[in-house]
Amino acid sequence: MSNNYQIYFDCGFSKLRASAVNKNDLSKVFYKESKFLFDHTELDSEIQKIITYLEKNTNEYIDDVNLMIDSSKTLSIGISISKKIDESKLRQEDIQFLILDAKQQILKNYNNHNIVHIIINNYKIDNTNYDYFPSDVKCSFISLDILFVSLPNEMIEYFKKFFFNLDISINQITCSSYAKARNYKDDFILNKDLSFIDMGFNKTSIISYVNNKITSLNVLPIGGSHITKDISKILKIDLEQAEDIKLNFNKNNNFSNEKIFSLDLIHKIIFARVEEMLELCSQSVKSRLAPKDQHKLILMGEGSKIFENQLMNKIILGSNIDILNEAPKNICQSGFKLGMRLNKQEVVVVPKKQTKQGFFEKLFHLFD
Repeated sequence: MSNNYQIYFDCGFSKLRASAVNKNDLSKVFYKESKFLFDHTELDSEIQKIITYLEKNTNEYIDDVNLMIDSSKTLSIGISISKKIDESKLRQEDIQFLILDAKQQILKNYNNHNIVHIIINNYKIDNTNYDYFPSDVKCSFISLDILFVSLPNEMIEYFKKFFFNLDISINQITCSSYAKARNYKDDFILNKDLSFIDMGFNKTSIISYVNNKITSLNVLPIGGSHITKDISKILKIDLEQAEDIKLNFNKNNNFSNEKIFSLDLIHKIIFARVEEMLELCSQSVKSRLAPKDQHKLILMGEGSKIFENQLMNKIILGSNIDILNEAPKNICQSGFKLGMRLNKQEVVVVPKKQTKQGFFEKLFHLFD
C-alpha cells in the first residue's frame, strides 16, 4: 500500500511525469518521466513503466495517485453570488451554501466539465472587503467573488481509465498549469500583477494575477506541436524529424543524411509561428487588464524551451517578459505543494474513492 508516499502524475500530451514524495521526509523524492510521445498509442505501457519504477524505489505498492491534467478545453469561470444574513454572526455554513449555489449554476451550464478548483477571491461583508474568511463577524449581507476552474469530463475519464485498469484509484485532480503558476508565483513576490504563459504541446495556458489574486485561466488551442507541424509540412519531412529540427535549429543545418535544409527557411517558419503565439497571449492578457496596468509575463512549459535557443533573440520579447527555467521535477512538486499548502483562498475539492462502476462524487471543505 502507498502509505508513506504521495504520488503525483503530470499527464501531459507529449510526456508523462511522476513523483513520489515521502510525507514524513520531504527530501525523499523519486522522479520518473516517459519518453516523448507524438501520440498516445504507447500511453498504457509508459504509465506502467513509471509505476513499476516508483514501486521499486519506494518499496511500496501504489494503489492511488493524484493527477495533474491540462487541456485545451480547460475553463475558468468567474461568478459573484450574495445572500442576506439578517444581522447574525457569519458562519462557514453560510459560505458553503453560497458556494454550493454557485457550483450548481456552473454545473448546470457546463455539464460536460468537472470542477477541480474553487477559489474565493473576495468576501464582501456589508461594505467591507476581506481576502479570507473572517471569523467572529456579524453582518446583514455577504457577497462572494468566486473563480471556478474546470476540466473536460472526457479528459478526466480518459486518464482515469488507464489507472483504473491498473487497480489504481484517483485522489485529487489538479489543473497542472494552475498548480505550477501557484507554486512559481512565490518567486515573484515583488510583482503583484503578472501572467504565467504555460506553453504545452497542443495548448498554451495563460494564468493571470492582479493584486496577487488570480483573475483568469485562459487556454489557447495552440502550442509547440503547431511549430513542429509547420516544419513537417513545409520541409516535407515526418513529425519526429521536424521536432528534432525545432529543438536544435541553431546548431547546424545538416539535420538529415539525405537532405540539407535552409537554416534561414527554418528560422522563418519557427519565428512566424512563435510571434503569432506571443501576440495571441499578449492580446489575452490585455483583454483582462486596464491599459494602465504594468503586467509581467512569465514564459514556462515544454514549449517555452525553444526560447533557450540563442537565435530566438531575433524576437523582441520586451523587458516585462521573463523565461522561467523550469526543472522537470518541479512540475510534479508543484502539485504536491498545492495539495499540502494551506491556501485560505481556495476551497478544497475532496473526491470520494473511485468504485468499480466509476462513480466519482466530489465534496469540499474550507480551511479554517
